[in-house]
Amino acid sequence: MISRKNASISKFIIHKVGNKFNDTKNAFSDKLVDFDEASYDLMLPFLLRPFGSVVQSYRFNHHANIALNEINSYASQMFNEDEAYVEVSKHIVTHLYEQSTSAQIKTGDVLIVMFEGIEFAEMTTNAIGIFKIENKVNFFQTYLENNSYDVLVQKGISSKKVDKGCLILNQSDTEGSIVLSVDNNGYDAQYWTNQFLNIKYADDANNHTQQYIELCKEFSTEVLKTSYGAQEQNTFLAKTIDFFKENEVVNVERFKEELFEEEKQIREFEDYKKEFEGEQNIVIRNQFDVAERVVTKEKRKIKTDIKLDTKIQIKLDIDAPDASAEYLERGYDDEKKMHYYKVFFNAEA
Repeated sequence: MISRKNASISKFIIHKVGNKFNDTKNAFSDKLVDFDEASYDLMLPFLLRPFGSVVQSYRFNHHANIALNEINSYASQMFNEDEAYVEVSKHIVTHLYEQSTSAQIKTGDVLIVMFEGIEFAEMTTNAIGIFKIENKVNFFQTYLENNSYDVLVQKGISSKKVDKGCLILNQSDTEGSIVLSVDNNGYDAQYWTNQFLNIKYADDANNHTQQYIELCKEFSTEVLKTSYGAQEQNTFLAKTIDFFKENEVVNVERFKEELFEEEKQIREFEDYKKEFEGEQNIVIRNQFDVAERVVTKEKRKIKTDIKLDTKIQIKLDIDAPDASAEYLERGYDDEKKMHYYKVFFNAEA
């Protein structure tokens, strides 16, 4: 998560990237963009706004040596060799082109930007931004001709959101340079993060918290909902979020003791955790610090509705994990041959 209140653009160049599968070529600029005041005032927040809500950060990855990661190398060159900016930006686009290993990967404009005054984790630094604009929108343009106004349709870049973007901060920790990434077109996410940038999540509390909540969400869907019903699923998710809110450190053994009453469910969770780790190629720690921002963000994504085939929905409060067990009763009516929920309450709100 960054702050852009003191940020500025010091260098900005636009290239176009093609796709080798449909015979579209790259097109390069030789000069930096010289903004007028109106376009600059629109461009700066357009590019940086998506990173204001990014919680997790990445680090560069490489199977042999991080120094051999292409974008890591190009970014280092840009930070240290001012006169190489334009030529290195072309190399970045060429590298992006080479990762176009599918016909579905879109062509587009590539914006390569040097930012100053980026604030991140109580430090101020410069950063390189790489943005790919894949989708253009139609807009009306009016013009005057022969003393009359007419209208035509043109295509342009929407100022609402970038399609893909990353920020490479000129700061590092023990794992390497700090990288932030956004992708609003998730259909080819692997192409952007794994192939082009070749990045992995940082080994920190944000990542550990995210991984564990993802594990719990998938376990609740694939095991609890399937075997025990939506009420059990939603109660588990509410208790999971409550556990993370109440504890600064998650201990996995304590988590299982508090959330599961039956030994059978503990075994099911342990078995699913092993499968999840294998599929994701990760190892979830037995104890880790909780990242409050990740918990808050993930809480907003969790839906705790019970949707019934009779067009009725029961919405459970994720902040009241015990309410479902205390005031909601599930049963089966032999006469109607249907399941039912009985809801207890004192008064309608």
